[in-house]
Amino acid sequence: MRFLSEINSPADLRQLKVDDLQEVADEVRQFIIDTCSRIGGHTGASLGAVELAVAMHYVFDTPNDKLVWDVGHQAYAHKILTGRRDELHTIKQDGGLSGFLRRDESEYDTFGAGHASTSLSAALGMAVARDHNNDDFHVCALIGDSSLAGGMAMEAINQAGHLKSRLVVILNDNGMSIAPAVGSLSGYLNRIKEAQSYQHLKEEIGDALESVPGIGGSLRRAAKSFKDAIAAAVLPGALVNELGFKYIGYVDGHNVPALVRALEEAKKVDDGPVIVHALTTKGKGFPNPEKNYYAYHATGPFDPKTGLPYKSGGGVSAPTYTQVFGETMCELMSRDEKIVALTAAMPDGTGVDKVLEKFPDRAYDVGIAEQHAITFCAGMACEGVKPVAAIYSTFLQRAFDQVIHDVCLQDLNVTLAMDRAGIVGADGPTHHGLLDIAYLRGYPNIILMAPKDEAEMRDMMLTAIEHPGAAALRYPRGNGVGVDISAEPKLIEVGKAEVLREGSGVAIVGYGSMVYPSLEAAAILEKNGISPTVINARFVKPLDEELFASLLKDHHTFVTVEEAYLAGGFGSAVLEFFESNGSIGDVKIVRMGVPDEIVTHGDPKRLLAAYGLNAQGIADRVSAELAASNDRPQRILQSVG
Repeated sequence: MRFLSEINSPADLRQLKVDDLQEVADEVRQFIIDTCSRIGGHTGASLGAVELAVAMHYVFDTPNDKLVWDVGHQAYAHKILTGRRDELHTIKQDGGLSGFLRRDESEYDTFGAGHASTSLSAALGMAVARDHNNDDFHVCALIGDSSLAGGMAMEAINQAGHLKSRLVVILNDNGMSIAPAVGSLSGYLNRIKEAQSYQHLKEEIGDALESVPGIGGSLRRAAKSFKDAIAAAVLPGALVNELGFKYIGYVDGHNVPALVRALEEAKKVDDGPVIVHALTTKGKGFPNPEKNYYAYHATGPFDPKTGLPYKSGGGVSAPTYTQVFGETMCELMSRDEKIVALTAAMPDGTGVDKVLEKFPDRAYDVGIAEQHAITFCAGMACEGVKPVAAIYSTFLQRAFDQVIHDVCLQDLNVTLAMDRAGIVGADGPTHHGLLDIAYLRGYPNIILMAPKDEAEMRDMMLTAIEHPGAAALRYPRGNGVGVDISAEPKLIEVGKAEVLREGSGVAIVGYGSMVYPSLEAAAILEKNGISPTVINARFVKPLDEELFASLLKDHHTFVTVEEAYLAGGFGSAVLEFFESNGSIGDVKIVRMGVPDEIVTHGDPKRLLAAYGLNAQGIADRVSAELAASNDRPQRILQSVG
């Protein structure tokens, strides 16, 4: 590496000549490929933004000037240039760098970003605060074309154009999110690109008029209003100006000198916000020419020469819950034409890609727009359609009000399929799905369930769709347990739990992904003379109150186990039942789950074990609680993670 090995901060980068920057970008790109080929990561997402990162840190005086990245998974080059080059190999690993942006990781990470469409609002807030404090620095936000379509981004643009605060926005336009960008805004951006020929022609005519001796300046000024009228009529880019933004573009997003010139020009705009429109290619430089936009957005380890993933050893593994969802949706939709599916820019990640292929007229990718997705579902449900929204648990948080106001309040038949519920691993705090039980449980007119395995998931999908009101099911990332899923889906009685193992004294109540670890824990305890009952709760709302009441006869300890935050979770629902039933003094309740703290990124098995959410952890906890009860005969209530 001719330059990169000597760049330990953006200040080092700014010592170079502009003519050297393209080589710097080439070295950064190769460094990302070499690193991600060994450990995996958001490879394609970051490769497309390399030149942007180089140009931004060269033009702006970071960290005094503020760079705000949208999402953050495209920021590997940013991390490399800001003193984290030698740590990049730890990204998304236990104890290593975050795969996204974190304010506590670097002073150059001005705003944490793991979800999309946040950068413009945050950057505008920084710009307004700068003006309020009489400071003097630049604020530059980088946002992708798909994130730009998000509701927050549109709201920020509306206010930014009104406030006229000094702000630079770089539009990273690659026609992609994880999947190809969808929607009319994508078409609008394409029309802007096509209109550049007119823009260039207008400039050439203006130059020609001005060259007329003596009267050229007057002619150009006289023609300006006429040209602007034409532009307003035929140029899609005129909308940008009408919104209060200056427009610079488009620019080759992989030409660093051109980007530097455009950003230098943008810095001179001091009477309002300006958009620099950069065209990029997602996965630029990725070694596999047969690009699969799903596969190379985020990769596992791969051959750096071919770009092909390394083959994993071992036998045939169970299908993932995502795969089971997609296949079951196709099966159910083939039988009932009222069922439709949709997702928010994650067709591959949710399994909706299979539905889009088989039922293109009954499946929708609404883009990065979870709020719209849910109310869109509500509208369809008003007309007798049965929508199923497949959205990651962490992303459904963004549509909290729509679930309540538009779905539950109106008691509409909308099914929420929450993928990636629980601890997801390497993507960390912004992507763990630990809140859905708490944020959905408190409102009437919704049932909440979680399957113990992939066969039960199929049954719950049918149950949710056929339920006349709102229903939500949560399921984890990764593979199922390997049970037979050949049987046709069948309805489950709403609110009925399942006793999987008869015992006495202690009842271990598992919810969703924690059911099988609870069974394994019971087997461990049996060897030590403890014979617990094991229950598959199935539903957190409504609870099987009849079953819990019947267990009071010969059970003195109830241990609830959930892969979610304890506050407001499944264990809280059980606790509330016993309190309302007047039985709280007769039982000891132990809630196992995730305590009130931010869960870091890392290997999911290690993280679950750290919270005692595996077979041995559950067995140890039960043993400890029984031992404590023997030492202290009075009934106690405990709630710990």
